[in-house]
Amino acid sequence: MQAILEQILWEKCGGLIPAIAQDYQTQEVLMLGFMDKEALELSLKSGFVHYFSRSKGRIWKKGEQSGHTQKIHTIALDCDKDSILIGIEQIGVACHTGKKSCFFNTINIKEGKLDSNMESKRDMRAIYGAVDVLYHTLLERKCSDPKTSYTAKLYQKGENTIAKKIVEEASELGFAIKDGVREEIIYEAADLLYHSLVGLAYKDISPDLIKQEILRRFGLSGIDEKNAREE
Repeated sequence: MQAILEQILWEKCGGLIPAIAQDYQTQEVLMLGFMDKEALELSLKSGFVHYFSRSKGRIWKKGEQSGHTQKIHTIALDCDKDSILIGIEQIGVACHTGKKSCFFNTINIKEGKLDSNMESKRDMRAIYGAVDVLYHTLLERKCSDPKTSYTAKLYQKGENTIAKKIVEEASELGFAIKDGVREEIIYEAADLLYHSLVGLAYKDISPDLIKQEILRRFGLSGIDEKNAREE
């Protein structure tokens, strides 16, 4: 296996190589991800595709949360030895939106526009969780019309407006907690979460990184953590 890993020009790719996942039977291209050496090694050993997420900053097994795994049937290295093509058996769907393939946004060359075929989009909240699905939806809103999308309008106004909304929503949640009305607390907490995710999406920071930071703090006292940040 080490001999296989050494065939790839990792330094040329900055340590990450593009990995194209293709249905091994239909030859349909399903998605593009990236692998570092460890992710490829895990893929070869386990028989299931592992990627390195640039947004999450970690290795992840495809389907670790959704169950939509990719079983490896073939792997081919390109002539430049800096990208791979993986023939897979896709369990479930490849795209987090619920589409079979990630490549559903068709570029209309004649009309010079993007045609998005999303009519069969599944509700993936029960699979990936509401926060993750909302975050990816907010990323998609960056391409929306500010006249029809509140989120796109926030993006258009920029970080000052986004930051101001987060502060406002945090204040409203604080007052709701002080008033003690359960329904209002839940409502305001949802507003704060939404606007916080808008801020993260604006800066392209995945919520998974926040989860990793929270996990890092387990076993570390709040006082010690605060002191470490102030050093």
